[in-house]
Amino acid sequence: MLHRSGQWCRGLQRGEVVAYDVQILPEYQVAGRPTVDRSYLLLGEGVQLTKPAVFEGPVEGWWYVDLVEIERTGTGLVVHDLYVDFLIPPAVDRYQILDLDELSDALTAGKITTAQCADVLTTTQRFVHRYVRRAEEGPNGPSAEFPPPDVTALEQLPAF
Repeated sequence: MLHRSGQWCRGLQRGEVVAYDVQILPEYQVAGRPTVDRSYLLLGEGVQLTKPAVFEGPVEGWWYVDLVEIERTGTGLVVHDLYVDFLIPPAVDRYQILDLDELSDALTAGKITTAQCADVLTTTQRFVHRYVRRAEEGPNGPSAEFPPPDVTALEQLPAF
């Protein structure tokens, strides 16, 4: 797995989820906190989940969700960040969408194509409907537990 930090990381696939451990870059490490994060790729969904070890205080234990493009190569999976992110607390009773301005800037600067922009907007809506929108908010198609059960199982494994 090639992480956006440039690190090749070992991982493990369970069902449609790939888990991998990545060393937190020194400039982001927090004294006394773990120096490795475990991330989870939801294959076929364009979603990467991480519960950052550096999150402290009111956001400790929250999920950071990146919308990504997953490229399969001869040497492994390459993860490309598509700018849109979510912050989701453990109770999954609310969420924050982040970095839509970064998506707009990337499109304007030609860093992504209009097709990639359209895909990430579709992925954003699909993620909200599937994982964080409540049934009482109206019809939203098939829903799924957050985090997915395969992620919960992979969280329990020792470091890769």
